[in-house]
Amino acid sequence: MTRAILALGSNIDPERNLPMAFSRLRRQPGITVLVQSSCYRSPAVGGTGPEFLNAAALIATRFDPAALREVLRGIEAAMGRVRSDDRNAPRPIDLDILFYEGFSGEVEGTRIPDPDVAKYAHLAVPAADVAPDWEYPGTGAVLKSIAAGFRNDIEVCMPTEITRSTGHYATEQGMEAVAGEVYDPEFEATVRGMLVQLGEDPTREGLARTPLRVAKAMDFLTSGYNGSLEDVVNNAIFESDADEMVLVKDVEFYSLCEHHMLPFFGKAHVAYLPNKKIIGLSKIARIVDLYARRLQVQERLTNQIADAVEEVLSPHGVAVVMEGSHFCMMMRGVQKQGSSMVTSAMRGGFRTSSLTRGEFLDLIRD
Repeated sequence: MTRAILALGSNIDPERNLPMAFSRLRRQPGITVLVQSSCYRSPAVGGTGPEFLNAAALIATRFDPAALREVLRGIEAAMGRVRSDDRNAPRPIDLDILFYEGFSGEVEGTRIPDPDVAKYAHLAVPAADVAPDWEYPGTGAVLKSIAAGFRNDIEVCMPTEITRSTGHYATEQGMEAVAGEVYDPEFEATVRGMLVQLGEDPTREGLARTPLRVAKAMDFLTSGYNGSLEDVVNNAIFESDADEMVLVKDVEFYSLCEHHMLPFFGKAHVAYLPNKKIIGLSKIARIVDLYARRLQVQERLTNQIADAVEEVLSPHGVAVVMEGSHFCMMMRGVQKQGSSMVTSAMRGGFRTSSLTRGEFLDLIRD
């Protein structure tokens, strides 16, 4: 993963479009939003057109500069941006790469690092918020020193509180609603409409911030869509002469049934037979979360975890057993609260050797 700094700006319905752009970035596979800046108000360059709301994001990405630019153009197009020869035309959203770690050059005629960072407050100040010590190549100056000369020229504005996150989903600390906050306008409108369909009043005190809370919660509960096995493992593979079974048992998991979007949860037991390589202990739990935090069925989830361990370690064998309780069976339908489901996936030596499989099963019963 490589770091980059993005500029975001809007002067068409900016209170809605700027938070929406952050939401789309957070949900984009291959991009992790590490830090968001404050929101700033500035006049349109050239002095014509509505004022802009501006922000910046420090991201980590698997995309090279050209591919990242295409992803950003796709987000712009999905939000109604039509690019023209008029660089100062009003736009619902403007997404640009200001800096890309280790890269200096042109991408489709656009210079990176963006030379305008040293010229305009609406670029320099938000960028300094997210990466104050990032050096502007060729100048020896860091962003906080460049931004210092512009601080009096730009206005911090919070017509809506743009959620700050450390990742592409709401963190536990950021789950609650903040007064005036907008997190994901599209998603919040969908939840608000659902409340109306249920016969509720989404403006009453107890429900007024529910759409925002649901948007944050669903972002977190489905965050597995935005991760990758490569990101989770993060090179935590080590050479080892160990050749006996490695077992991580009782790994808690929480997921959502793809048929009713109701929770199912339980414990996963994951074992492998090393083949000159072992994996960091916590990575097993993170692999479970990567696939559990999606709309799932337990059968597929079990096999995805086994396939992932097999992919990263090429071990002599992999075994996964999952025990889950499903709210779609407990709260509705047959309403059997004491029921549970057990699924298994066996690979390599765990499938071919009954003794190895039996040892694994005996260990998880203890």
